[in-house]
Amino acid sequence: VKTKAQSLQAKVSSPDPAVVEGSPSTHTQQSKGAESRLSVPHEKQSLASRIAEAEAWETQAFEAEKRRSSQFRQASIFELEDAPVKQRPSLKKVEVSERKKSEVVSTRPLWANKAEYIFALVGFSLRPLNLWRFPHLWLHNGGWSFFIIYIFLLFLMGIPLLFLEMAVGRRMRQCSICAWTVMGPWFVSVGYSSLMVCFITALYLNVANGWILFYLGQSFQFSVPWERCPLLKNSSGFDPECARTTPSMYFWYRLTLKASDSIEEHGPPVISLLLPLLTAWCLVGIFMMNGIKSTGKVLCVLVPLAGVITISLLIRSVLLTGARYGLQRLTVMKVSAMYSITAWIQAGIQVLFALGLGFGPVVIYSSYMDQPNNCLSDAFVVAFINLGFSILAMTFVLSVLGFWATVLIHSCIEKNAELLLKLVVQGKLPPEALPPLNIPDDPDVIFTSWLNSLSQPIKNLVLSHITECNLEQQFLKVKEGLSFAFLAFIEAMSFISGSVFWSILFFLLLLLLEMGFMIGLLQGVMTPLQDTFPFCKKHEKLLTVVLFGLMFLCGLFFIQPAGVYYIKLLSDYWMVLPIIVIIISENMAVSWAYGSRRFLAELGPLWSRPIHPIFHCLWCCACPFVLLVLFTVILIFLSLKTFTYVAWDSSTSKEVPRPYPSWALLVMVFIFLIVTLPILIYFVYSFAHGIPFKPRSLEESLRSSKSQSLSNE
Repeated sequence: VKTKAQSLQAKVSSPDPAVVEGSPSTHTQQSKGAESRLSVPHEKQSLASRIAEAEAWETQAFEAEKRRSSQFRQASIFELEDAPVKQRPSLKKVEVSERKKSEVVSTRPLWANKAEYIFALVGFSLRPLNLWRFPHLWLHNGGWSFFIIYIFLLFLMGIPLLFLEMAVGRRMRQCSICAWTVMGPWFVSVGYSSLMVCFITALYLNVANGWILFYLGQSFQFSVPWERCPLLKNSSGFDPECARTTPSMYFWYRLTLKASDSIEEHGPPVISLLLPLLTAWCLVGIFMMNGIKSTGKVLCVLVPLAGVITISLLIRSVLLTGARYGLQRLTVMKVSAMYSITAWIQAGIQVLFALGLGFGPVVIYSSYMDQPNNCLSDAFVVAFINLGFSILAMTFVLSVLGFWATVLIHSCIEKNAELLLKLVVQGKLPPEALPPLNIPDDPDVIFTSWLNSLSQPIKNLVLSHITECNLEQQFLKVKEGLSFAFLAFIEAMSFISGSVFWSILFFLLLLLLEMGFMIGLLQGVMTPLQDTFPFCKKHEKLLTVVLFGLMFLCGLFFIQPAGVYYIKLLSDYWMVLPIIVIIISENMAVSWAYGSRRFLAELGPLWSRPIHPIFHCLWCCACPFVLLVLFTVILIFLSLKTFTYVAWDSSTSKEVPRPYPSWALLVMVFIFLIVTLPILIYFVYSFAHGIPFKPRSLEESLRSSKSQSLSNE
């Protein structure tokens, strides 16, 4: 009885506004009387009367609590954390639980402001791949037709899924592993798969940062080394291997990568890339050494600076000769592309990768938001910034490509004119085949007009001796991927006056964008480790040094002579499938396991207004259908496709397509299974052991998760 009285005293003394407001004044006086009688018990008072008074108070409190719960059925768990605790067994237990709860909140780092949060999401989405992939897709998939498909899928699938990941992170305030565990007991392995994808992607992606740093260091020369072929030692002649190709291609394959002729020819790591790779890992380590606080400050500098450089390059590019031809591609629209399965698949893949879905950092970044935050508006902001950057980058890229194609065509025409002049002097061609002398003024127009003015026999004779110079064919020769950035674009930058300055700006832009994406990937590795293992959380700097050192050693595999071919295998064929599997699992966890209506209803009080029910339809119907179709079609395409890669042939100094050996494909399949099988295995395990598909209430799940983390600490 005495213990019950102490518990009753704690309840009466707790400042629960609902109980105070719900009790009438007479009941309040009776409660105060009960409190005085319980605090100073009278020896002659009977045990039965004290129990009756306690039961009467409990009845009044229960009625007040019932009225309060009917008014706030959708109360947020985060609001409940800050509100007074309703049921307190004892004063000692209340003090301990409140102390533990404050420890949990204080140990979770937070963004200093919302700008850091937005810049982090934007920096993760603005990866360098989007700089040249979006223009390439525009050129080869119908121009505006592709853009219409992209916008449609962006609103149908991209923004809803981005909102889903942001809302889960903000609601759970936990890492990707813990968040999906709470959303659905069957989806424990989704977070581990995201972690593995981030780890593997960061391994080879930071090698690209090493390449960028190597080129950036070489740019600080009055004449950039990829502008002309190197001279032979003790000779005035050029290297014959470079003379058979372009200086930019020779510098990329022979001086930077020291690439082998096939993926089967391995060797030691390239010494000249060791320091750039180490520098790349050191830079990322410095940016992330102090956790999310330093990361937010760094991204607030990297992202705006990348935007300023992009605008500067855009202004310079539209003033280049031939930029108009590239900009004309912005007006192209092929209606037939609307009916192309390839265009729809490419647009769907671009939407998923452009927003950074499935990797995990979106959930993690959102978990660091403390104040009530409208994730839906943030999703639109991030998506529109990403789209705007893609349009700016496409304008800049098409302008530079138009200039690049024009310069090469002019050079081709001038070489043809010199050849015709030589043949006429030698008497192998008639005097009518002599080209005009003012060709350098406007090579394309003058030479074409002169050629069309010739009689048909002379024209055929001339065409049999010269090389075809077609501006459109040259413009469309550009391939996506590494060849675009380090071959065509670098060659184009070398043609610009002041190439040193513009090359430095270009590589600085690539480095800033790549660093923003790398920080997100590594956050997707470190945060789950810190939230899962208390030792990693207590020794954050040690974890950073050890993890990045290990990843640097693993990355040495990708700077060997055949390393670039493995990078192409992973980036071109491997990455897309596990990402789609993870996104499908996340969608199932929210829409079917936890319940999309229930999840949206719980988000409403956080923003003081309900969320439109259309997201329930998108999450439950549209997104799963589109993702499953996308996964199925990609799987069919890959099964019918011959896996090839572009290799360097040192004997001819040309790029040649080669098929991947069967063992390389088995390695790719093995890595895919390592990443995705845990999801399927845990599904089967949960079904076999009768684990419920739907989770308990969110409050109980979060309370269980927090108590587990407290016990670990």
